[in-house]
Amino acid sequence: MKLQNKTAVVIGGGRDIGRSVSLSLAAEGANVVVNYQNDKASAEETVGLIKEAGGNAIICQADATNFSDMQRLVELTCETFGNEIHVLANVVGGLVARKALSEMDEAFFDHVMRLNVHSVFFATQVIAPKMPEGASIVNFASQAGRDGGGPGAAAYATSKGAVMAFTRSMAKELGKKDIRVNAICPGMINTSFHDRFTKDAVRTMVAGATPLGREGRPEEVADLTVYLASADSTFINGACIDINGGTLFS
Repeated sequence: MKLQNKTAVVIGGGRDIGRSVSLSLAAEGANVVVNYQNDKASAEETVGLIKEAGGNAIICQADATNFSDMQRLVELTCETFGNEIHVLANVVGGLVARKALSEMDEAFFDHVMRLNVHSVFFATQVIAPKMPEGASIVNFASQAGRDGGGPGAAAYATSKGAVMAFTRSMAKELGKKDIRVNAICPGMINTSFHDRFTKDAVRTMVAGATPLGREGRPEEVADLTVYLASADSTFINGACIDINGGTLFS
């Protein structure tokens, strides 16, 4: 197993892509901390699936936009699995709502930035000191960070662009300690995100325009996460990797 006896923290690991990431890391032998904020039932279900498959995992309720909560998450992780954290997957994030420039106020813009950028910053700041040489951080950006996103996604796209820039900066800073930092930029993946925010007609159109002719699957994103988290990718650092079926080339 590629991550045998390693400890992995998945911020936002309870459902959708986060669940697939948690399951895939556990399948490779990692002890997984499944973080959630509000949806305890999904997080418990994810841990249950990991244990049914013979893996090891716990849940941890913590608000990723709250620095103290992230400190508490680190304390629980170290108490449970030891003092080193080998993998951090910052999956948490969201669009919140589609709003045009004229519809956004400062509170909305700040909320989106905190959800998508502050969360990555806080988790990285508290977990990096616990990471040994060879550890890996995988951030989640978005195709929207490349192309500006769809209608009403300006705040979201801006925040994901910031995640990409933060990833590159941390790759330089933490790379000196042999800690790699990369980001994944998903296109349209079949999750509740698009169930909520993207019209069926738009999804059909985008899938049809994709060279592979379909939406992506969460487990495909999880496979890429495992690759970046493992020793299979030891010279990949500071990369923002697209996974969109060929919709956008960068």
